[in-house]
Amino acid sequence: MKNKFLTFSYDDGVVQDRRLVALLDKYGLKATFNLSSGWLGKTHHFQSKGVEFVHQKVKREEVPTLYRNHEVAAHTLTHPKLTNLSDEEIILQVEQDRKALSSLVGYEVVGMAYPGATNNHDERTERIIRAHTGIQYCRTVDSTYAFDLPVDMYALCPTIHHLDPEIWDLCHRFLELKTDKPQLLYIWGHSYELDLEDRWEELEDLFRLLGGREDIVYDTNGEVLRQLFPAEL
Repeated sequence: MKNKFLTFSYDDGVVQDRRLVALLDKYGLKATFNLSSGWLGKTHHFQSKGVEFVHQKVKREEVPTLYRNHEVAAHTLTHPKLTNLSDEEIILQVEQDRKALSSLVGYEVVGMAYPGATNNHDERTERIIRAHTGIQYCRTVDSTYAFDLPVDMYALCPTIHHLDPEIWDLCHRFLELKTDKPQLLYIWGHSYELDLEDRWEELEDLFRLLGGREDIVYDTNGEVLRQLFPAEL
């Protein structure tokens, strides 16, 4: 039985996902893509490190085909900061997005990543989503730098961001790990960051390192969690 699990999580559904999906498929890796259905096909502009950047979302009609080998999950309808919203607005943002994406991909969407950077959720938002939506798990942006299994399905903390300077050392430790209990390497990010910092070649090197290992289970967020917590999902 394999006790090492690897999964990736990418946010926003930007056009750079096309290149990212091709790399994931090339190395047999699996990811969950968190989409805001209200933003599909739209273009936004923002600045990062003083550089103007175009944030272009994939088109609605390409979602089922582009992500067919992976998992689509929710990211709220229009990407607001949930902690600033009323209870009713949180339910609307999450559940309308989940239902729209479910209709689009042809299966029940049950996962989600909280939109925004730090402090993007709290106990109230977790409680509301758990009680009033069809979402079964939510990912945060708070890295653990550890391989221990999550303890709260509505505050899932990833292991590390894909451009974190510590990722190479951490991935080598995961590959060398010998364990008789389940351990999880949970990597997250945004594909547009790879354009901003010209890091595509580095990411492919990382995928090449991690892929093709006989002692690792490669799957989407939802499938990994279903295997690890069958009673909860």
